[in-house]
Amino acid sequence: PVSELMEYFKKITDAEVDALVAEYMKLYDHEAELETPGTEGYQKVWNAAKAELALRAILKAKGAKGFTTNFDDLGNDDINDPNFVGFDQIPGLASQRLMAEGYGFGGEGDWKSAALLRSVWFMTQGMPMGCSFLEDYTLNFNGKNSSILQAHMLEISPMIAAQKPRLEVHFLGIGVRKQPTARLVFTSKVAKGVTATVVDMGNRFRLIVNDVNCIETKPLPKLPVASALWIPEPDFEVGAGAWILAGGTHHSIFSYDLDAEYWQDYAEIAGIEMLHINHDTTIESFKKELRMNEVYYMLNKALR
Repeated sequence: PVSELMEYFKKITDAEVDALVAEYMKLYDHEAELETPGTEGYQKVWNAAKAELALRAILKAKGAKGFTTNFDDLGNDDINDPNFVGFDQIPGLASQRLMAEGYGFGGEGDWKSAALLRSVWFMTQGMPMGCSFLEDYTLNFNGKNSSILQAHMLEISPMIAAQKPRLEVHFLGIGVRKQPTARLVFTSKVAKGVTATVVDMGNRFRLIVNDVNCIETKPLPKLPVASALWIPEPDFEVGAGAWILAGGTHHSIFSYDLDAEYWQDYAEIAGIEMLHINHDTTIESFKKELRMNEVYYMLNKALR
């Protein structure tokens, strides 16, 4: 809860925050203003660094391997109060960096995505391309090249970045904190990958896996967040249609390094259903698989 997190927040020293801000400036491209104390940009980055330190502290204290956030759960105090103590913005930068360290993350309380990302991060240790929490943000209808823009308000892991991330501060008008907010901005690598989600079916968990092809995106000056753009296999219409038929969520966990064979092993170890959407998928065959799986899992449970 935020009230408990704030107890850790209050213990973070200015020296710790200053050191982390200095680390940001070394790691990421940025405008000169973000290095200038007294500017709004610098203060927002400084506050974001303090939020990161507080989140890391409570995660370590609890022995937790993942977390979720919500843009409406940042405390009730008025940020205009001179005595305000707390998060003045969504901890998006913190979430991005903590994901890269291996903590699972899910937006808006999505604990299943947080658990799945932690598992994927662990499964891909020693592999080069990276993984991240993502969200179907908007659809780009363009015939055979129709694609899906993957983003979130802010929280995409820099592990999948194609270039050096850029530290930026922009206004975010969502949630209880409508404030200029720090974040890392980048686009993803152009390559094949696999995205996955877990759905609670009542009598079982279902893992939905979709092969995708990340492509280059055009500049998006009105969407200054980290993003990926992909075409799901076998194509937009069938891939997206099958995902919807299976009950796929708008949050998913993406990896360049894992393929369907890894996910099949994961599903068998976890004892859960797996559906794989790939270049051979047709809507007709996929519907048949859904029906057969429904019967199998109903009978399998009844006969045990």
